[in-house]
Amino acid sequence: MSVEFFGVGGPNQIGSLKKTQKPSSDQKTETSKADKVEFSSVLQDVHKANAAKQSSDSDRAERVEQIRAQIADGSYKPDLEKVASSLMQFLLEGK
Repeated sequence: MSVEFFGVGGPNQIGSLKKTQKPSSDQKTETSKADKVEFSSVLQDVHKANAAKQSSDSDRAERVEQIRAQIADGSYKPDLEKVASSLMQFLLEGK
């Protein structure tokens, strides 16, 4: 059952909505072939920072493994002056 109010033939016609047709493959223009993506310089900087972080993480992991090996075989000799200085700074500043 359909109800008409002032020439409107039901909810599908309210506001005179028009459906748009999707372009067929024949209607594609040459500009779609030339589409390209450009990232902002900020995104490129973030990518470079992530790459540098991964590099430094691997360097740090390698250094940690070296120290662990030295501790395991008893050849690790830390710089006692650096340890004392760092300990005093920690105690005085509370960091």
